[in-house]
Amino acid sequence: MPLRAVLTAVLLLSALVAPAHAAAPGELVSSREVAWHPEPLRLLSAPVKAYDIRYRSTSATGESTVVSGMVLVSPLPWNNGPRPIVAYAMGTQGMADRCAPSQQLQNGTEVEIAFLAQAMSKGWAVAVTDYEGLGTPGDHTYAVSRSEGRALLDVARAAASVPGLSAAAPVGVFGYSQGGQAASSAAEQWKSYAPEVNVVGVAAGGVPADLNAVAKFNDGNAGSGLVFAAAAGYATAYPELPLSSVLNARGRQVIDQIRQSCVAEIALVAPFTRLNSLTTTPDVIQNPLWQKRLNENALGSVKPGAPVYLYHGTLDELIPFGVGQKLRSQWCALGADVQWTPLPLLGHVTAVSAWGTNALNWLGDRFAGRATRPDC
Repeated sequence: MPLRAVLTAVLLLSALVAPAHAAAPGELVSSREVAWHPEPLRLLSAPVKAYDIRYRSTSATGESTVVSGMVLVSPLPWNNGPRPIVAYAMGTQGMADRCAPSQQLQNGTEVEIAFLAQAMSKGWAVAVTDYEGLGTPGDHTYAVSRSEGRALLDVARAAASVPGLSAAAPVGVFGYSQGGQAASSAAEQWKSYAPEVNVVGVAAGGVPADLNAVAKFNDGNAGSGLVFAAAAGYATAYPELPLSSVLNARGRQVIDQIRQSCVAEIALVAPFTRLNSLTTTPDVIQNPLWQKRLNENALGSVKPGAPVYLYHGTLDELIPFGVGQKLRSQWCALGADVQWTPLPLLGHVTAVSAWGTNALNWLGDRFAGRATRPDC
């Protein structure tokens, strides 16, 4: 066989056996523009450009996954460099796919729409993550901070591929409650996971930084449904964790119902119920396997790479105020740039209602390049 023919055959064979393109975190898998102009945004000069997206991310155990979300681009002109992007993490939405923020935004049922409207009234774009397994096949890895933080950083990466936005854009991270956990996790993982994203600040409130403390506080109380949702989320993220094998008949019924519910429904599934009453083995989450994964996802041991604005209601009935105080102290001890605001006499929902706008304005100062005011 002539040498040229041999070389051609070798090249063809190499092409056939070459590894497929490795999916990169933040890679846009699909994007579909949707007609969208909900009531809170009617005052803008033109309809918001809205894109329903799917993008690559990374699970808590390091596996490639696809996450859904939505990117919203303000119609207002922006002439001061690349249009800023807010990587937005919603508070608890639920466990069923119908609860996904991207779906609720299109259905007009998303309760955090006011903050998105405020961001776009300033000319910013907003990239909203649905989190892993919420709106896509598989169960939602609820309350697993590692996957949440990655999904949030990756939606900022994916947003750069949307028309009118840029990978050089300054990114502000925003979240409250579950979203605050995701935002705080993004702050801790940013430098190691997505250093090319231009994160300029992270605003997080009502952060469930220590799920052991949060579970102890809520177990048997009004927020017990959230404990069960978190148990289901962790068992999804980490299949080695014993949950399904230790549930009793009522436990299986409750967890199945939780997995099919949005947040308001979760609150009604089994309030004031202890996890022990749903299992055949007591104190399941004290199992060393559970404690290992819970500790891996606890926040406060890694210095955030960007300035952080942290706030928490002193009368928070779901996430103990002490959990927020501890996170602030841990980050300060690591030398982080933290501005801390305790909100006297405010509970979980009232704190974000009263202070979410201030947190967004703090991000605006970061976009404008103003100096921070850390108070450690």
